[in-house]
Amino acid sequence: MTATPITVSVTGAAGQVGYAAIFRIASGELLGPEQPVRLRVCEAPEAMGALEAACMELQDCQYPLLHDLEATDDPDVVFDGASWVLLFGAARREAGMERNDLLGRNGEIFRRHGRAIAARAAADVRVLVVGNPCNTNCLIAQANAPEVPSERWFAMMRLDQNRAGSLLARKAQVANGEVDNVVVWGNHSATQFPDARNARIAGRPAYEVIDDHEWLRGAFVDEVAQRGAAIIAARGASSAASAAKAAIDTVRDLNAPSAPGTWHSVGVRSTGEYGIPEGLVFGFPVRTEPTGWSLVPDLEIDDVARHALKRTTEELLRERDAVSALLP
Repeated sequence: MTATPITVSVTGAAGQVGYAAIFRIASGELLGPEQPVRLRVCEAPEAMGALEAACMELQDCQYPLLHDLEATDDPDVVFDGASWVLLFGAARREAGMERNDLLGRNGEIFRRHGRAIAARAAADVRVLVVGNPCNTNCLIAQANAPEVPSERWFAMMRLDQNRAGSLLARKAQVANGEVDNVVVWGNHSATQFPDARNARIAGRPAYEVIDDHEWLRGAFVDEVAQRGAAIIAARGASSAASAAKAAIDTVRDLNAPSAPGTWHSVGVRSTGEYGIPEGLVFGFPVRTEPTGWSLVPDLEIDDVARHALKRTTEELLRERDAVSALLP
């Protein structure tokens, strides 16, 4: 028997990251090779021409799992009946724009998204915010959709996790698949903290495999945090394919039980774990069980990590203060 199609809604679908993601969603990478999807895609009115072209390409791919495709510039339409929502679309930081200006501009977008999701999405909807600053954008959307349980909202930290895991693998000269349990704490920004202390390489603690502990505490952290800026400098544009893959990875990890003893990084609403103020959307280690996800408790937090967590928490608190007028 063919499975009932699931509706997946994507904003910013003609942008670089959204465009890289929608073909993977339609092919079955997001929800699995047996799960048909109804794909609803959205863009700003001025980008509808590009979105229509992307839809033509999706049609031309003749994906067996793509049962329906709808394009719109109306958030009240795109979220209708959605069980998964991927929010790629966000305002870009322009020359001369301060971070608080960007927060405010995005805040209006994500306040509207939150309200539309609450009004139109399916009862089981889950939401992944990718558009930056994703932690605070997620906070705003979630606060404006109190009807949707807070545990169904996520901010993407997986790109940072993938970057950190790949860097550890290269340093240890092992295959990428040999690295797991990398935690990326905090904000998806330059203050994030990729934590090698709790990572494993070929089943062993990273600090045992890599004896250059100064590198693990310094250059490793800096390179992961600045990787996005390095790509922009080299490419002239932000990460697209790797960000799209990270979004797919995040949803897949939230849909399938984690392997025993493993976890993944995602931004979720804090309820006070690890001393993080309640309500912040913060990057934490999470494992997925058949009944849902849970935060991994009692990981080692050394002095380096403690200082880093304080710094990234302070940044998120400043961001929350900057958008307080948008939080009901």
